[in-house]
Amino acid sequence: MRLKGAQIFFESLKREGVDTIFGFPGGSVLDVYHEMRNYGIRHILVRHEQGAAHMADGYARASGRVGVCLVTSGPGATNTVTGVATANMDSVPIVVFTGQVPTAMIGDDAFQEVDIIGITRPCTKHSYLVRDVNDLARTIKEAFYLAKTGRPGPIVVDLPKDMLQSYTEFRYPRKADLPGYRPTLEAHMGQIKKAYDDIKHARRPVIYAGGGIIHSRASEELRRIAELLQIPVTNTLMGLGSFPSVVPRAGGKTRLHPLWLGMLGMHGTYRANMAISHSDLLIAVGARFDDRVTGKVTGFAPDAKKIQIDIDPTSMGKTVPVDTRIVGDCKDALQKLIQLAETDPIKGVEGVRAPWLEQIREWEEAHPLSYEHEGDLIKPQFVIEKIYEICKGDAIITTEVGQNQMWAAQFFHFTRPRTFLTSGGLGTMGYGLPAAIGAQAAFPDRLVVDIAGDGSIQMNIQELITAVCNNLPVKVAILRNQYLGMVRQWQELFYGRNYAGTCLDGGRTPDFVKLAEAYGAVGLRATRPDEVEAMIREAFAIKKPVLMDFVVDPEEGVYPIVPPGKNLCQMELRDNDKDSAARRENEAGRILPEALPA
Repeated sequence: MRLKGAQIFFESLKREGVDTIFGFPGGSVLDVYHEMRNYGIRHILVRHEQGAAHMADGYARASGRVGVCLVTSGPGATNTVTGVATANMDSVPIVVFTGQVPTAMIGDDAFQEVDIIGITRPCTKHSYLVRDVNDLARTIKEAFYLAKTGRPGPIVVDLPKDMLQSYTEFRYPRKADLPGYRPTLEAHMGQIKKAYDDIKHARRPVIYAGGGIIHSRASEELRRIAELLQIPVTNTLMGLGSFPSVVPRAGGKTRLHPLWLGMLGMHGTYRANMAISHSDLLIAVGARFDDRVTGKVTGFAPDAKKIQIDIDPTSMGKTVPVDTRIVGDCKDALQKLIQLAETDPIKGVEGVRAPWLEQIREWEEAHPLSYEHEGDLIKPQFVIEKIYEICKGDAIITTEVGQNQMWAAQFFHFTRPRTFLTSGGLGTMGYGLPAAIGAQAAFPDRLVVDIAGDGSIQMNIQELITAVCNNLPVKVAILRNQYLGMVRQWQELFYGRNYAGTCLDGGRTPDFVKLAEAYGAVGLRATRPDEVEAMIREAFAIKKPVLMDFVVDPEEGVYPIVPPGKNLCQMELRDNDKDSAARRENEAGRILPEALPA
């Protein structure tokens, strides 16, 4: 077939199984929009290009497919950069198509020209500028292949206007041929055996699992190896949902999984951080030892041998030295470990691990995640618990960034992968609402809830009209404390309570109920704890976008917190006061490995 470039664009997307594009039109991509009606691919018109990138990201994280967005040149392209960087830091497969001025005008400072390839090169997995229409189909094939294979990530494809208007014979490649790109998928059996030998001799092992488990669809293997070898599991923020935090019990109720430690790191649980700090073997799977996880690097799991399993060889030992490196797909590596564990089982493994698991239970009983009810003040953690209780955990949760994000990670129990979507590496305020819209577009019949703060929600609140116009019934739970809460908490703890720039103009936040109604959504408000449950139930029953405004305790903090420069075991706890902080810090670090099960 001899087709125009804009037609080749859509023919190629159809062959990649694309059903949804998040986009915003402009002069350089008008030829694409002109052809759109002929191809049956849903287009969701955003209100800001950053929203388009985040929607493609949320779609990809929730569905496991490649997310796609389309924007015009110049400011349209630059507005996607934050979304591209967000996807890059969290290894999310999206393809961002940007318009460009005609090839003959590139470099002439033409109207709405920008070097988007140069701008995004540091924050993409790869990028393309199409200079020959004969390369267009091949480029799109390669873009999707690169986005979803190996360590996933964002791809930018820059489309000059004349390439979309030119004609050529359309032939779509059967496969991408990239000789220099060969991700290692199969884990080396020799390294697997070495790792298993360490596991057999460990007395205090911990599995530290990250987002790579979700990307490789290895959640079942993670659960299987943990239960088979009786090894407790902690998740990174990005890994939440890859291991079932709760399991069923009699009467339809649930209990914590006996091997579940919770999230680790700066705002990790006491038991997770103490277990890491006193482990003798740490098995990192699909995780990269992020600074928010490790705390002070020299004090991170100081007495533990370290095994790292990851598909990205550049992540191996990058910040924390490791003893055994296993490059390969997490699913393949865990399957091979399971085979070894089944053919060469550890004798009496439950008895061997029992003292260690008992110590972890003692840590949990000593310092569980908690908060205090105070009169008529709504506690934000209470709101999260009620959302979980009412939906019974059957929801896709997105978050903004800050305290709302950490409370969601701590107090909502995630049992399935791809149900917690949040900006981890970049920490992008304004991510949650467009990501929720992207997830809802992928799963129109699922409950999707964005847990937000009153600071971050305003960064992309214009996308509420996108949800309304496309009948995407996302729910937004704003924990309104009238501060930039996480920054305020740092000012309280580490900057002498100098609340510079963090109070939202003396509490003068918008009337979110009226704002929701202005966008055509439903607005609800709760000011007392006894109003919370009924309002959530009402919101969930409404088949439209709903914005819930919870007026919460303005001074509530996120605990535990590992102060900057401290080890994971040196946590500030909820019951710390200024006089006892140093004493409790010393107590938290006092338990030595020799006092633990040998």
